[in-house]
Amino acid sequence: MKEILEILENDARISTAEIATLTKIPEKKVIEMIKDAEKKRIIRKYKTVIDWDKVEKEHVYAMIEVKVTSERDVGYDSIAERIARFPEVVSVRLISGDHDLSLLVKGKTMKEVAFFIAEKVAPLDQVQSTVTHFILKTYKQDGDILLEKEESKRLAITP
Repeated sequence: MKEILEILENDARISTAEIATLTKIPEKKVIEMIKDAEKKRIIRKYKTVIDWDKVEKEHVYAMIEVKVTSERDVGYDSIAERIARFPEVVSVRLISGDHDLSLLVKGKTMKEVAFFIAEKVAPLDQVQSTVTHFILKTYKQDGDILLEKEESKRLAITP
């Protein structure tokens, strides 16, 4: 199963026939295993990695570190779930260090992200403090290197 999951994680569009060839597992069994993994929510969803900088310029991402007060009996889960429900929030992670949660937030402008943090996240009762880091450029996302090799525009110097 692990081998099939790794193949799908790398290329969600690969056919079950190709997976069967690569793993030497009969295609019928591959299909059953994938359906079982979907049913058990091991496979959460299929995703396409898009380089949005090539499509639109009207967006900004920020990583927000949040220090929170954990709640008795639920720890960080309650506040993390509440924050995760905001549509601006791309991801929420529990982290070690000086802060407790790491958020990835998307907005149209830096000002929009700043207002989101100031008006929706910071006022939450459990939130003690936030630190915002705006993402200036993404070099790698979900295992895919987004850098394009630029052709050298300099003339070669020869003696």
